[in-house]
Amino acid sequence: MTPPVELSRHFEQELEDLKQDLLRMAALAETAVGKSLLSVTHRDSDLARDVITDDITLNRMELAIEEQAFKLLALRQPVATDLRLTVAAMRIATELERIGDQAVNVAERALELNSSPALALPFDIKVMADMALGMVRTSIDAFVNQDPKLAIQVCQRDVEVDILDDEYIQKILDCMIKESRWVTRLHHFIIIVRNLERIADLATNIAEDIVFIIEGRVIKHRCEDMVLSSSPS
Repeated sequence: MTPPVELSRHFEQELEDLKQDLLRMAALAETAVGKSLLSVTHRDSDLARDVITDDITLNRMELAIEEQAFKLLALRQPVATDLRLTVAAMRIATELERIGDQAVNVAERALELNSSPALALPFDIKVMADMALGMVRTSIDAFVNQDPKLAIQVCQRDVEVDILDDEYIQKILDCMIKESRWVTRLHHFIIIVRNLERIADLATNIAEDIVFIIEGRVIKHRCEDMVLSSSPS
């Protein structure tokens, strides 16, 4: 029979392996988002194609992490923080895979846009793009540093991204009315803006999971309320 100390050591290593695999997946998802945004702002179709090709790796990583987590739950029966980490790891892997899907959507729009002349938009899409990518990075940093305050910062930024989403969509619709010949290209930008807003939402979901792992608090659907209550009156 394996001694309890040895079992504990094995379990700790398995948990560490799970965390490291999750970090590798997070880094790949962040890279996918960054490349997809550059493919739009720099009109770089090669980067867009890279994002689309690499997405299969994210899909495989999600399945592998789920399998690891299920084995830990079945064989090790973790409790307390270890249990929360194992369960949240599956949720975070799913969110990261979805972030990769949004990056693919942006990359596909970039390929369409790059085949036509550039448009002069009435706003800087890079502002919203940088915010969404920053939220992904901050949520990953919060996981690495086990920092719930950093996770809450992601929630705060999500409110700002939602405001930009409404503003940008309205400006695009106004452009469509004035310049009907640009409608198709402008529609691609509507999809990109929506994808950016979704990336921000997914980063917020990860942040909520991190608070759950560290503090055992479920703040899902209450994240925005926490932001409002922390704002100065």
